[in-house]
Amino acid sequence: MTEIKGDVVLRAMPRLADINANGHIFGGWVLSQMDIAGGIVAHRIAQGAVATVAIESMKFITPILLGDVVSVYAQEERRGRTSVAIRIDVVATRGIEQQQVELTSGVYTFVALDANHRPRPLPQG
Repeated sequence: MTEIKGDVVLRAMPRLADINANGHIFGGWVLSQMDIAGGIVAHRIAQGAVATVAIESMKFITPILLGDVVSVYAQEERRGRTSVAIRIDVVATRGIEQQQVELTSGVYTFVALDANHRPRPLPQG
């Protein structure tokens, strides 16, 4: 397993309703979990509202299985004037052996929003 970056921001266990015809968890389910975790980190950095504007370099490594405990790690990767890119790594704890399995990784970009839902500069930091 490659080095995981950042802190655990979110843990979740997919439900039966999240499974596809192949017996794996829908990719959209994990994208949603990643967006939630990335949004939490971006909100802290922006000190206010943010919106997802891009998903970069997404890579699915291994299918997510029913029963996996999914941990989402996130950290700031780079910062612009109004946006911040968050590196997100997702790992499953799987089976009785509690094996750690890399699931996916990607970079999500969020823009800070003002009261009118328009981009605003990030706070100095």
